[in-house]
Amino acid sequence: MATNASDAELRRRLLRLIMEDEEFRLAVAGAIGLREILEELRWLRRKSLEHDKRFESIERKLLEHDKRFEAIERKLLEHDKRFEAIEKKLLEHDRRFEAIERKLLEHDKRFEAIEKKLLEHDKRFDELNKRIDSVEAKLYEHDQRLDEINKRLSNVELIVGAMAESMYSRFVLDDLREDIRERGERIVERRRNARINDEDIDLLIATDKSVYVVEVKVKPRVADVGALLAKAEIVARKYSGLKIVPVLAGAMIGSEVLGYVKGKNVEVYIY
Repeated sequence: MATNASDAELRRRLLRLIMEDEEFRLAVAGAIGLREILEELRWLRRKSLEHDKRFESIERKLLEHDKRFEAIERKLLEHDKRFEAIEKKLLEHDRRFEAIERKLLEHDKRFEAIEKKLLEHDKRFDELNKRIDSVEAKLYEHDQRLDEINKRLSNVELIVGAMAESMYSRFVLDDLREDIRERGERIVERRRNARINDEDIDLLIATDKSVYVVEVKVKPRVADVGALLAKAEIVARKYSGLKIVPVLAGAMIGSEVLGYVKGKNVEVYIY
């Protein structure tokens, strides 16, 4: 029993030395071959600590990556939503394009029908143009004939007008003789187709007191009255000191001309 107590005491002391005295502990470990194991354990512990640090770093990075992935996932979700909206719009556009294509096909058919009608119209216009060309050729021939007729009529009108004006000039001369005699004037000069300062005057009668400037027209116009007054002014410059009397004679003097000569001291003879 005493021996056992000593062994127990010895074991306690050995355990205490091993726990408290590192050199003793190492010596015991070396003695029993544990030194290498302890060094390997220390090395493994260091490596484990290093790995722990690396794992912590990796975990931090993983956490950062998780956050980034979460952000990416959120963006992907947003993109998915946007793509869904875009797909819906594309589907709507596809439907609209299909409707437009259908309308374009209808328009193509209508344009084809219109083109056919236009071709028919072109043929009809060609026929009409040919007929028009033929009519124009005939009209050209008629125009030439009318030109010849108009030339002949113009010549006839000139001849008739000259004859009429000559006849009316004679009538005016006879009537003016009477009027001049009644006014107590004496004729000193009488000229038909007189020319003064490049102006033609149908009849010019000068008395001892007045000069009668006569314009003879079958159907006088307002412009003829203006021409008569202008001629009277030219005559007045040549026959200074004498009274100038413009005289308008004709067969068909309209109300417009009669109204125009009022107040202009123009004497009118109608035949």
